[in-house]
Amino acid sequence: MQNTKEKILTVATKIFSRYGFYKTSMDEIARISHKAKGSLYYHFASKEELFTEVVSREIEHMKKELSVIVTDTRLNAKEKLKKYLLTRMAVLKQAANYHETLKADFFEHFQFIDRLRSEMDHWEKVQLRFIINQGIGEGTFENREKSTGVLLDVFIMVLKGLEIPFFLQDKYDDLQPHFDDLLNILIKGMAP
Repeated sequence: MQNTKEKILTVATKIFSRYGFYKTSMDEIARISHKAKGSLYYHFASKEELFTEVVSREIEHMKKELSVIVTDTRLNAKEKLKKYLLTRMAVLKQAANYHETLKADFFEHFQFIDRLRSEMDHWEKVQLRFIINQGIGEGTFENREKSTGVLLDVFIMVLKGLEIPFFLQDKYDDLQPHFDDLLNILIKGMAP
């Protein structure tokens, strides 16, 4: 049973990333995975549920990559923050199905992905707070207890604000050489 589910997810990931959510059908996923359509619906109640699982796996991959950075004791807070932001964008660049969720019409019609995005926001705030607290302890960042929550919200807004031009407008490669400048602006804003 697990092999069937994995096969379906593997095929669905490829098809969704190639054709998008709207143009992908459960019939096509069943045909290409060589599974009966009933088998798809046994594991996933709907196309929305299947797509949510596909995007969830992309997000879990990103969390795994970012967790390694956050827990790396060899990096100071500035290095962690910079590496975190660069890695986040590099991993998301490869997450084609996540890109689909950034489209305006997707937001308007499909709230089923909102839970994933909200959970990711919360998870990222915890990780960024850890890095900021490390920086405060090192004397690299100013201790702004009352405004740390606002700072975290701003970080998340900046990160999400970059996603559309990077991934939907295909400006990642053009803007990538300027990431250091952007990161320096963010980091300097937290310095004492």
